[in-house]
Amino acid sequence: MRALRAAPQAGMHYIAGVASVELQELGLAHAHLRQATSMAPDRADFAAQLAKVLSIARFGKEALEVAERAFALAPTDPTTLDTLGVVFTQANAYTRASEAFRLAAGRMPGNPHYRFNLATALIYAGCLQEAEQELEACLALQPSWWKAHLTLAQLRRQTPEQNHLERLTSLLPQAEQAQAGRIYVNLALAKEYEDVGDYRQAFEHLSRGKAAGGEGRGYSHRRDEELFEAIRRAFPAPSCPGGGHPTREPIFVIGMPRSGTTLVERILTAHPDVHSAGELQNFGVVLKRLSGSRTPLLLDPPTIERARQLDPMQLGEAYLASTRPATGTTARFVDKLPHNFLYAGFIAQALPDARIICLRREPLDTCLSNFRQLFALSSPYYDYSFDLMDTGRYYVLFEQLLAHWRRVMPGRILEVQYECLVDRQEEATRGLLEHCGLPWHGDCLRFERNQAPVATASAVQVREPMNRKSIQRWKKYQEQLRPLQTLLDAAGIALEREAPSDG
Repeated sequence: MRALRAAPQAGMHYIAGVASVELQELGLAHAHLRQATSMAPDRADFAAQLAKVLSIARFGKEALEVAERAFALAPTDPTTLDTLGVVFTQANAYTRASEAFRLAAGRMPGNPHYRFNLATALIYAGCLQEAEQELEACLALQPSWWKAHLTLAQLRRQTPEQNHLERLTSLLPQAEQAQAGRIYVNLALAKEYEDVGDYRQAFEHLSRGKAAGGEGRGYSHRRDEELFEAIRRAFPAPSCPGGGHPTREPIFVIGMPRSGTTLVERILTAHPDVHSAGELQNFGVVLKRLSGSRTPLLLDPPTIERARQLDPMQLGEAYLASTRPATGTTARFVDKLPHNFLYAGFIAQALPDARIICLRREPLDTCLSNFRQLFALSSPYYDYSFDLMDTGRYYVLFEQLLAHWRRVMPGRILEVQYECLVDRQEEATRGLLEHCGLPWHGDCLRFERNQAPVATASAVQVREPMNRKSIQRWKKYQEQLRPLQTLLDAAGIALEREAPSDG
């Protein structure tokens, strides 16, 4: 620091800022990097690191603005380009992200990291064939890039004639030596065995992979019970509408993950008046910031208690401002973070004219789909999903909270059954548009043509026309799911017993 005081040069502020990031001192990192970019506004690498810090600190709007300034400087350093690609991805600017990653990979084609990031961006953009080529290029450079194996398996439906089972099986002994290998290779095997109809092997590898992913996470179902109880306590009875920001722009699509939320988002954003804002963390981040809570988790009982004192108008205004500049160019936008069901009470108060749509799906299919999916390992939202029974217990909490929202906010949330949406597409779509106050538009029936990028677990599926492939998947695993079925039965959850008639 003496050297910094003696020679306050941009480069030294940059070095101090990067070092502070490594030490997780984000406030200090921000101060140094802000000074560095101020002193050297032509340095794209300085601005890229500042954008990274802003993104980590969840200042998404500011991060995107700084990243755009850095990208406009036409950087050629692949590290800087890759950093910008990550920032763009986290800001849901997926087209921009693919541009940055493509430039990085072009500058250094022998780097598997850049090839993998480019492949991921291409998937978001719907360029699946090119993404497959990039994934194979990544694995040719480094066969132990374990995550690429799972991404490749999920890219399309595998067949007995065309799959990666032989390669994955041969790599498994090596993969078992590292946690990442155990996670990704086992889950890739699970996906491909399911595709070719070997459900016993699929579930065995699925269980191994998810168990590896749960190692060291310290998940506590009791902690989730306390969180859900704190939410119900914060909204004990129906309240009179009033206050809050009067905007009609946001449409919140909520529900258990893997219940059809992305499908509804794609249907709505095929409408010319509706923009896809992606899975925004903004509402929870703004609520946390305004509450003044200093606890480490984004949402916990102390944060909920402090947030009860917030001015709804201030919360609504701050949320809407946080979505700019990505929103505001269309009359409406969709915020599709499934776990916003935890914030539904606060959303209803802060944004009384916003629409809220909650997806429902057959319980066993919902739980199995959550267990099958490897969600973001960095997110605490999905800690329940590494164990099948924990997933079932979490589903029970979700159902209980949704019943509470029905009681204290009658008519506020439109509940949509996934299976009805699939089987009666036009009728359900008309209901969605009517709830949102949107005029009918035929493109909403052709959502698979929607060219907007998508970065969720359903990125591949939602580019297909409506189909029933995911309905009743649980019947393929009836024996393995018997303990889950018993748990849900005991909790009074209504389960599907017979296949619905196709007539």
